[in-house]
Amino acid sequence: MRVTKHEHAALFIEDAGKALIVDPGSFTNPFTELQDVIAVVITHEHPDHWTPEHLDRILKGTGGVPIYAPEGVAKAAAGYDITVVRPGDTVRLEPFTLEFFGGKHEVIHSSIPIVDNVGVLVNGEFYYPGDSYAVPRGHAVELLAAPIGAPWLKIGDAIDFVLAVAPRRAFGTHDMTLSVIGRTMGAARLTWAVEQGGGEYLPLEPGESADL
Repeated sequence: MRVTKHEHAALFIEDAGKALIVDPGSFTNPFTELQDVIAVVITHEHPDHWTPEHLDRILKGTGGVPIYAPEGVAKAAAGYDITVVRPGDTVRLEPFTLEFFGGKHEVIHSSIPIVDNVGVLVNGEFYYPGDSYAVPRGHAVELLAAPIGAPWLKIGDAIDFVLAVAPRRAFGTHDMTLSVIGRTMGAARLTWAVEQGGGEYLPLEPGESADL
């Protein structure tokens, strides 16, 4: 399996000639390689994780693929055929097995409503929490996409999240709101965290990949 980081929180996951797109949002350049895409996963309804323009382009380029997302996305994207997933659900979409965790977005501020959010574990190896610190309990994570910058994120909490997951490897995501200096500082903190469990931090840039 190959995981390619795209801008901000978007991911492209490939295995056995098939692919998934995860969180194609407003800070992400359009995906151009669509011939092998068999599904889209959206972790929550905020526009930096999905836009109608991205979905329309993907659906047109693929001839139509299923979209998996929590109930909040189904309501926000009412014009689309969304398959609702919840924490504890498992979806098998050969060659992928998707397991969902969490349930809620991290708190931004008491004045801002908390929305649905699911983390997704792919093939028992790669985990991406969306905008949350939900830990996939009982799973040995080989590769983690760890949020590195957000209105809801405090770097100490991000460090604790990586320590709790204890992945073999990790890379930073949710980072387009940060300056180069901010991304470098956050990456240094997460590098320390993943190394505490004997793991390795991968300084992936958009377009770069990690293989499992």
